[in-house]
Amino acid sequence: MKITLVNPYELGRQPFGLAEPAAFLKKAGFDVSCCDLSIQKLDSCLTAGTAVVAIYIAMHTATRIAIEALPKIRELLPQASLCVYGLYAPMNADLFRSLGVTTILGGEFENGLVSLAQRIQAGKGAPQSEPDTSLEKITFIAPDRSTLPELSKYANLVNVDGTTTLVGFAETTRGCKYFCKHCPVVPVYNGKFFVIPADIVLDDIKTQINQGARHISFGDPDFFNGPGHALKIVRALHQEFPAITYDATIKIEHIVKYPEEIKALKETGCLFILSAVEAVDDNILGYLDKGHTRADFIEALDFLRATDINLAPTFVAFTPWTTLDIYLDLLRHVVDLQLMESVAPVQLSIRLLIPAGSLILDIDNLDDIIGDFDADILGHPWRNPDPRVDQLQQDVQTWVMQAEADGLSRPEIFSGIWEITYKAAGLVAPPLDMKQTGKPVPRLSENWYCCAEPTCEQLVSF
Repeated sequence: MKITLVNPYELGRQPFGLAEPAAFLKKAGFDVSCCDLSIQKLDSCLTAGTAVVAIYIAMHTATRIAIEALPKIRELLPQASLCVYGLYAPMNADLFRSLGVTTILGGEFENGLVSLAQRIQAGKGAPQSEPDTSLEKITFIAPDRSTLPELSKYANLVNVDGTTTLVGFAETTRGCKYFCKHCPVVPVYNGKFFVIPADIVLDDIKTQINQGARHISFGDPDFFNGPGHALKIVRALHQEFPAITYDATIKIEHIVKYPEEIKALKETGCLFILSAVEAVDDNILGYLDKGHTRADFIEALDFLRATDINLAPTFVAFTPWTTLDIYLDLLRHVVDLQLMESVAPVQLSIRLLIPAGSLILDIDNLDDIIGDFDADILGHPWRNPDPRVDQLQQDVQTWVMQAEADGLSRPEIFSGIWEITYKAAGLVAPPLDMKQTGKPVPRLSENWYCCAEPTCEQLVSF
């Protein structure tokens, strides 16, 4: 029986979320193919006789694209059973069922996909018998990337000299043990995380190295959910492949808490760390339950610079609590800390997303600000008490998208944001010292789009 796994979009990564279930399904005897809509078209992926199409939705943008793709999938394969799986599947279960999707799988989804395939093969369609969300530990096996597009089609590492390096992508854990209120992982995993055995991770990385990867991007929600596990993997990787570099996502509080472990990352080839700083206002950090303060962020940055690891901060720049002064303060920190080269401009346009089930909804005094769930935006709409802030977000977003399309540098784009913001506040923008932008840093060629930017139409063509 033919099964096609579809990845709408995942930050330019060759997705583990397709490779691992593909291995499970093949082991169970099914004919599996993979389709990545950021690279391929549905017409070339979906072949006659395909009985199941399962769409992997690990993020908000992917979910929007999946909704747009469903009519085309139905047109091409009207008899196929449709499934959505991944982080955003259970929180949008009612919406997807209203669109004709019959199986919803969240959490640890591999066994559920196998069960779905066996159910369809046995002639048993809807209703689904698998739980919408499963947090039962699975036995991971070596992922199968054989039917995914080659690594060269995905994001590259852009080095400071402008050259590029082929990138592989790996995960060492799934889920997260923390409860950041805005994080979409929390409503699904509820503080649980699962370790992928080191030998499985290393075998997956070796496969990608054999395909030409010379840099590995670890996609865990937090690489230090299990610091000992992470270090075991990177030490083994470095011992066998000392020239391979990597990056990882790590919380600010972990950078502060584990200095010796961070030094070990440098010794094993870590080029940069992504960290969800989110804000430099301590009150907003408290609302989001981030576990760090502004002072912690600055301490972590200073420590990483002393260790010679670059920090790539990400932000949720616009929230219900953001004021013009708070946003200006964020920009001033980017300047004073010499982060213009380190911060992707899109990060300064990000607006808080409140998906279904978000812990943001539990925060007091937001009833008049946050609206009911809106399927069009896949979240709860909200407005800032100061309309000027909402307008500023739109203006910054428009500028960033146009400036990036025009090929402007990060400091040049930041300069535009600086001018726009001071104008919005009714102030004259102080001149920027463009000699204090910070040094160029290595980065992935795909920006971090955690919300709805860019639009789905810019990312894929069905």
